[in-house]
Amino acid sequence: MENERYHRAFGVYGICWSDDKLLVINKGGGPYKNRFDLPGGSLEHGESLAECVQREVLEETGFVIKVEESVGVADFILPWDWKGFTHVHHIAVFYTVSIGGGALLQPEHFPGQDSLGALWVSKSDLSIENASPLVMRAVHWLDTKELGVGVERYEEWEVL
Repeated sequence: MENERYHRAFGVYGICWSDDKLLVINKGGGPYKNRFDLPGGSLEHGESLAECVQREVLEETGFVIKVEESVGVADFILPWDWKGFTHVHHIAVFYTVSIGGGALLQPEHFPGQDSLGALWVSKSDLSIENASPLVMRAVHWLDTKELGVGVERYEEWEVL
């Protein structure tokens, strides 16, 4: 335990549920690489949480969204060998969002962009084998309307 080094990641994410499908991205980097993840990401300087999720969803999916409500915050700890860190502590703020315009598009590539594109996926096609913990928590929230409290720890995690 004394040799463990934790990278703290903070992000804001949109849960967009329409026609019995969840809007997800194909993740191109980080510990969730090659898995489905929620659209969202890190705050830019001077940006509010709602502004962040609107910008991130637009950049990663092509959709202009309306932020509906704050669902809450969840955190996840999992092993990740990155830049001398042994683990990531991912703190995620969840919002429900709805589509206000735009269309699915291939995201523009720039430093920090880790979306390889977005798609709509049925809950039954999502599992921890192909999706991030954030997606699985969103699916749980869609089923129960409960986000839960307490950290979700993964003793083992495979970056695909």
